[in-house]
Amino acid sequence: MSPAEISALLEALARSNGQGVLATIVRVRGSAYRREGAKMLVLPDATTVCSLSGGCLEPDVAQRALQVMATGKPLRVAYDLEEDTVWGLGLGCGGSVEVYLEPLSDPLLLAFLESLEEEEPSLLATVLSGGQGRLLYRGKRWEGQAAPLELEAQVRALGEALLQTQTPRARLVEVGEAQVFLDPHAPALELVLFGGGHDAIPLAELARRYGFRVTVVDPRSAYVHEGNFPGCRLVLAHPEEIPQGLLGPRSYAVIMNHHLERDRKTLAYALRSEAPYIGVLGPRDRFQKLRDALEAEGFSFGPETMARIYNPVGLDIGAEGPEEIALSVLSEILAVSRGYEGGFLRKRPGKIHRA
Repeated sequence: MSPAEISALLEALARSNGQGVLATIVRVRGSAYRREGAKMLVLPDATTVCSLSGGCLEPDVAQRALQVMATGKPLRVAYDLEEDTVWGLGLGCGGSVEVYLEPLSDPLLLAFLESLEEEEPSLLATVLSGGQGRLLYRGKRWEGQAAPLELEAQVRALGEALLQTQTPRARLVEVGEAQVFLDPHAPALELVLFGGGHDAIPLAELARRYGFRVTVVDPRSAYVHEGNFPGCRLVLAHPEEIPQGLLGPRSYAVIMNHHLERDRKTLAYALRSEAPYIGVLGPRDRFQKLRDALEAEGFSFGPETMARIYNPVGLDIGAEGPEEIALSVLSEILAVSRGYEGGFLRKRPGKIHRA
């Protein structure tokens, strides 16, 4: 879920006083508008907050949610998006979606929803069939129970492994005879911009809009201030003054100082970190100068190092101007963080989404 969706959902949840039904997509086969983990809140008057599709599923889900409110019992519903019988719309998407509807009565569910705005990872594991129970990982500990005990142990192991991935995605897993829905929440990825020039402003703005925490590092206070970078962490420092630990395993760095010496020192700093992505703005021949200088200092640019470096930075969309370059760069970062190549979808064989 996007930050805007999370905010809207939690605001509506606070207003509802715990009344309503949460609908979550727990399985997608083939093509669908949203993926597993998408959520929609249905209030007692059948109004909805957030969405599960492009508008085709919401009316029926809302009506079924009223049944769940009346009975107090969860409901799992399957929708075949290929069939013309889905309200006569003839969607023809070629996929199917399963939605799990449940009343807002489970303390573990409410605790998980509250965790969506926190910086600590969390995960809700719900046994849908072949067993029973629910587990919540929050604050680096597990709560709840699942039966049988062997199932609980396996679910905990699967959940912790999922949270170790760069961008954990919700999924329905089969554990023996049981079906368990794993719904993870991970802290936002961080974009660290080394350089606060005019072209960094739209990149920071776009990244924040899509849920990144943004840090801007630059020694020039005339450039790096709240007016240019609202909501960002600002670090006024020369490269040799950058605090240790600024870049971590969930940090995506873009070096855009427009100053060769600062770029060299910043690249050296980034290479010593665990950052999985180091974007270097500028043409290849300029990067080669940086590389030659650092190799003379003892840095090695072997395959593992070069796999982290992206130069020229961004996807090839013919970008011109700061705004388009920002779109190109952030698109590349999203693709890298999710394990995609970022090419044309029409040239991608098979299904658009991975199973």
